[in-house]
Amino acid sequence: MTNGHPSDGAVMWRRSTDSSALTEPRTFVRVFTGPGTLESVTAFYEQLLGVERDMWFTYPDLSLGLAAVGGFLLIEGTEESVAPFRATAGTLLVDSAQKYLDRLTAAGAEITDPLKAVPTGAGFSARHPDGTVIEYVEHRPTPDGR
Repeated sequence: MTNGHPSDGAVMWRRSTDSSALTEPRTFVRVFTGPGTLESVTAFYEQLLGVERDMWFTYPDLSLGLAAVGGFLLIEGTEESVAPFRATAGTLLVDSAQKYLDRLTAAGAEITDPLKAVPTGAGFSARHPDGTVIEYVEHRPTPDGR
């Protein structure tokens, strides 16, 4: 596979760079994997699902590497670097993070991580009234179009 392969020197590759046209959220189940295993874990999920990854990027500030294959968000890092993300049940890729932030705030959800810029656009995390913690992320193109 050539698209999105880390050896191509890319910090980020996505098949679709903008989620603003989504008509419903895309749900990701989180899979945590240790350092140096993202490629083999990605290959497993590609073979299992019969699809190729549609996103790959690094998050240097948090010492993470991420890839998306179908409904799985693969998160590579040390136990220390992934620890803050383990309490989050899943990730929703949405058309507008602000729209969901407003809805959740109005519904009484606790915003556990405020809306902020992330490598793919913007995102935040919220604890729903039932206690479930979800990350909400919108994708927008980077300045260089990735």
